[in-house]
Amino acid sequence: MSESITGEQYALSAGPYQAVVTESGAGLRELSHAGRALVLSHGADEPVPAAFGQLLVPWPNRVDRGRYTYGGAEHRLDLSEPERDCAIHGLVRWASWKVAEHEPDRVRLTHRLLATAGYPFRLDLEAEYSLDAAAGLRVRMTARNPGTRTAPYGHGAHPYLTVGEPIDACTVHLLADRYVPVDDRMIPSGPSEDVTGTRYDLRTGPLLGDRRIDNAFADLNRDGDGRTWVILSCGDRTVRLWADEAHPWMEIYTADDAPAPRAGLGVEPMTCPPNAFASGEGLVHLRPGGEFHGSWGIVAGS
Repeated sequence: MSESITGEQYALSAGPYQAVVTESGAGLRELSHAGRALVLSHGADEPVPAAFGQLLVPWPNRVDRGRYTYGGAEHRLDLSEPERDCAIHGLVRWASWKVAEHEPDRVRLTHRLLATAGYPFRLDLEAEYSLDAAAGLRVRMTARNPGTRTAPYGHGAHPYLTVGEPIDACTVHLLADRYVPVDDRMIPSGPSEDVTGTRYDLRTGPLLGDRRIDNAFADLNRDGDGRTWVILSCGDRTVRLWADEAHPWMEIYTADDAPAPRAGLGVEPMTCPPNAFASGEGLVHLRPGGEFHGSWGIVAGS
């Protein structure tokens, strides 16, 4: 019996919302509302392009040259982005995740992350996707440390929002006061900077136009529920992504190097900024027996 290269496909449904989550990486392969896509998708039997919908654990974004020091020891990760001499987006986005629960509107997947040469730590990971007819998608990510030593930890997610039009014609709204500048290898080149007067100022919901962005944003403004929002709109269509206070950084990527350039907007809630394993900024120190979790979600409409 044949099987797709992304493994089992877990379909979810609630009211007008439909989603598909994959065994491979516990990734979000599809999300739609009333038959209209909210994220860029790919075929079940196709390799995941440009990290579409993947979970980024135990670090999001990049580690410079794959090297970091932790607990007094030096570590070297495999260079999963050799063209930039970096380790990128963690260790589990291609791994097989086991289903723990699957209901019509909900799936919970787990993964045992064992030690590697570059990451000699143990984590138990969980990703729970749930749909609600009114509130849309909610994703809860959890990490537990069953090991004997404190583990460096961060996570992120990599959906590409879409309203069915090239993003040049869309407005983007993000209440973020600062952005992280990067060098030509996409490693932070200095401390975060004020967005005022730059192309990174998305606070008034400007037309994206020809802005090229692949940066983390910080000093995120939040609503009364502690959520920060990214809103992508074009014509009569709007899609919104929220993230809770476990995610102090939000990466915005205009997908200039994706297979279909600028067809969607990469919006990546992150617990730490790029190169956190090396800089220590925003890094979670997950002690033996400790647990960390964070949630984010996507909803259609204004």
